[in-house]
Amino acid sequence: MAPPPEPHPQRIALLAFPGVRAFDVSVITEVWGSDRALRGVPPFALHRAATDPHTPVRLRGGLTLTPDRPLTWLHDLTPTDLVIVPGIEDPDADVPPPVLDALRRAHSTGVPVASLCAGAFVLARAGLLDGRRAVTHWHLARTLAARHPAVRVEPDALFVEDSGIWTSAGTAAGIDLCLHLVRTAHGAEAAATVARSMVTAPFRTGTQAQFIEHPTPRADRDADALAAVRAHALAHLSEPHTVAGLAAVAGMSPRSFARHFQATTGTTPLHWLITQRVAAAQKLLELTDHPLPEVARRAGFGSEVTMRQHFASHLSTSPRAYRNAFRHRAPDQA
Repeated sequence: MAPPPEPHPQRIALLAFPGVRAFDVSVITEVWGSDRALRGVPPFALHRAATDPHTPVRLRGGLTLTPDRPLTWLHDLTPTDLVIVPGIEDPDADVPPPVLDALRRAHSTGVPVASLCAGAFVLARAGLLDGRRAVTHWHLARTLAARHPAVRVEPDALFVEDSGIWTSAGTAAGIDLCLHLVRTAHGAEAAATVARSMVTAPFRTGTQAQFIEHPTPRADRDADALAAVRAHALAHLSEPHTVAGLAAVAGMSPRSFARHFQATTGTTPLHWLITQRVAAAQKLLELTDHPLPEVARRAGFGSEVTMRQHFASHLSTSPRAYRNAFRHRAPDQA
């Protein structure tokens, strides 16, 4: 009997049109345009789609982007594929009507659609964000809300999803979203492998509130102490932790520690710790055959019931369902 055919690689359509940001194009290309199959990452088929695939798209700084597919290529995409809009330099600049039409058609057929940074303005012009939650760079959040009052603008999130449409905050948050989209489609280990190759964190906690400009009367001399606390917690994730205990590691009072932690990361120590434990449990579920109670213990949840509750609130699924969806064969079960 002939072996089953290999599944087609996920197709990624990068929409190319005048005004897209070179940085965002580079991020998308770095995440989906490199072959990491030897490191266990599924292959991707990244293509640059434009109204005229034979004309290079000019980017700022003397760069050009060469398309390789017409917009009609998007008609062949399926819900396992992805359409992504890079950020744009000018939120008020005209967007070619065929680009907007292509976005509407893709979404109407169930293809996930994502945008980075000010690319949210493009999705809004296509009418895809009406009545939906969306995010953009914090500096542009009020502008997006004013230009498109039907959009439910989230001022703080790094990225959000609503009805198959993803938007992200500025610059580095685009990396966060791209890695999350890899994680959603192919699991936490694939996303972590891509992140390691990019020398970046596989995910960041907190919100973009931590990056909004505000007076900083003194240097944050507690940053090193807080980094050491996070490293300590990750190295002892299976152990119980309290704010008081982590504060003691930092040499601070619990109140001062909690305040500085929130200011530095944009989230509370407890929420950060839970997020790390969910991520650790995801990896264990993907790469080991450990029973669920053992996964919960190693991730620091203490019980399977607690782990299940946090999976429901963070991932909208159960640990068992997550394992069934993302289980990978591990060469060595530790």
